[in-house]
Amino acid sequence: MDQILQMKPIINQFMTLMEKQFGEKCEVVFSVMEEGQPQIADIRNGMVTHRNAGESDSAMGLEVAPGTLANGDRFNYITTIRDGKILRSSTVYIRDSQERPVASVTVNLDITDTLQMEGFLRQFNRFEQEQSGSDALAVSDVNGLLDWLIQKGQLKIGKPAEKMTKAEKVEFIRYLDEKGAFLITKSGEKICELFEISKFTFYSYLEKSRNAGEAQEE
Repeated sequence: MDQILQMKPIINQFMTLMEKQFGEKCEVVFSVMEEGQPQIADIRNGMVTHRNAGESDSAMGLEVAPGTLANGDRFNYITTIRDGKILRSSTVYIRDSQERPVASVTVNLDITDTLQMEGFLRQFNRFEQEQSGSDALAVSDVNGLLDWLIQKGQLKIGKPAEKMTKAEKVEFIRYLDEKGAFLITKSGEKICELFEISKFTFYSYLEKSRNAGEAQEE
């Protein structure tokens, strides 16, 4: 704990720097371990994930891309939270003399709007590029694969699920279908929850997506 107290002024400066540099779309979180659980000691722009100092720094959403690891720290991993925001995050850990994490600093950058703009520009410019190998990801279970495919689908459309039009939802479902997502048990139920639609509506969208795919192949 003495180590954390010594570093607190530097951490405070860093958090202020990130807050001022990147504005309200950038959440900066300083957490410390309390009885084995991370607790938020300081947070800037907490409205990004709707959290406050003093709360548990538990998983704020669904992690869908692993990012990169360096010396135990994690960089550029993607998460989504309940309100549909898509975040690009990085976390560095402060460790004690036995290399146990005692605190962490996380930066969560809300990229929801920029992804929508990216999708608009891609459609506007009508630029398509093959991304060979970009869909490859090693996951430990099929549920992890489904979560990752859902995230890839949202990135492809350029919008979080709750902001998609009907046509975009059909395109999103078609993408998942082409990737074999609906071979995974209860995947359809998960999409119903994501879009807040009935099973009947889901199967209607799925049929539309498959008919559209067949029409393009002819």
